[in-house]
Amino acid sequence: MGIIKLQNIRIHTNHGCLVEESKIGSDYRVDLTVEANLNKSATTDELADTVDYVHLNIIVKEEMAIRSKLLEHVAERILKRIFNEIDIVKAATIAVSKINPPISGDVEMVTIERSKRR
Repeated sequence: MGIIKLQNIRIHTNHGCLVEESKIGSDYRVDLTVEANLNKSATTDELADTVDYVHLNIIVKEEMAIRSKLLEHVAERILKRIFNEIDIVKAATIAVSKINPPISGDVEMVTIERSKRR
């Protein structure tokens, strides 16, 4: 087994329940960890035998571009696509953070985290 991490993917998009959030948007941070059997790719040195992190990043960017009211919803969509599109992924954990959320108080970010296993 092995782990591939994409850390601090930065995206500006329009998630949230407030009307203002849909118009102005916010900055987001996404951290993604996937587990897969990397033994073959470690031997063959072939991209086709591993989890392509470019593909993971594309999934994150495409799904983050689709507006959701809740961060849990967008995280679930990302996880579903990873498992549907990349057969060798055995487990994945995603953290989606809204930076400077529109809440009372000095809060750097709010984060939700979800995990799935095959």
